[in-house]
Amino acid sequence: MIILCVVLALVAATGNAAASVLQRRAAAAEPAPSPGAGAARARGWRGLVRRPAWLWGAGMLLLSGVAQAAALATGPLAVVQPVMTTELLFTLVLAAVVFRRPPGARAWGAFLAMAAGLATFLLLAAPSGGTETVPPGRWPVSAVPAVAVSVVLGVVGRGLRGSARAAVLGSATAIGFAFTAALLKDGLGTVSGRAGALPTTWQIYAAVAVGLGSFLALQVTLRSGSLAASQPALTLGDALLSVILGVTLFEERIELGLLVLPEAASLGLIAYACAHLSRSPLVSGKEAQRW
Repeated sequence: MIILCVVLALVAATGNAAASVLQRRAAAAEPAPSPGAGAARARGWRGLVRRPAWLWGAGMLLLSGVAQAAALATGPLAVVQPVMTTELLFTLVLAAVVFRRPPGARAWGAFLAMAAGLATFLLLAAPSGGTETVPPGRWPVSAVPAVAVSVVLGVVGRGLRGSARAAVLGSATAIGFAFTAALLKDGLGTVSGRAGALPTTWQIYAAVAVGLGSFLALQVTLRSGSLAASQPALTLGDALLSVILGVTLFEERIELGLLVLPEAASLGLIAYACAHLSRSPLVSGKEAQRW
């Protein structure tokens, strides 16, 4: 089941990456509307959603959501969300193919470093076990501190500028994405994998609300500073908090003890590689620039 869980999470990460690249490709083919021209912008959006690349991208997002839900239903949260960080790697590769631009030596180095860091962390931590559902009393214990931390990060972020603001807001956004995945996993466990019964659970509505809020927070984060500043906080924050939620909510087991230091080092390698990958135009969306 762990192998199936990892495969499904990789499919979800690939779907997210493909959606990003395809919809970026469709947007690049659309002429830029004149500033302030509302009618022209509306026509631009209509033209965009008619493009096959954009529609394929939307389909990839749907596939990604289904695959992530299936991964959460079949394996530990502490495995699924860290594996989802490979979205950056797939974005680099797919964008290089679609836009016909070689990533460059530094991008490939960051690619290999992130892959090695993720593989090392998962092998050392070895997440396993866990329950399918969360006892109701545990949600407030986790959610209340998370909301408090998110509010504090949001307030602090408003007083910052540039990269510092992007990193702080990225951390707050990561909290929302981690809780969205945890709520979805709990909902699926509650209905024992019967997806049609999901509308009868409170978890699915909470997941939609938190997920929408996180998406809106992501838009603010991306406008606050460079992707290289926000992406490590988003990627590592989501993965790390998901591991914590897996242990505290779902009773998943990870190896600690003497392995804590090498595990921390592997997470540091992921963050370092993530920062370098985020500077690549193929990942950030600035394909016209050389890196």
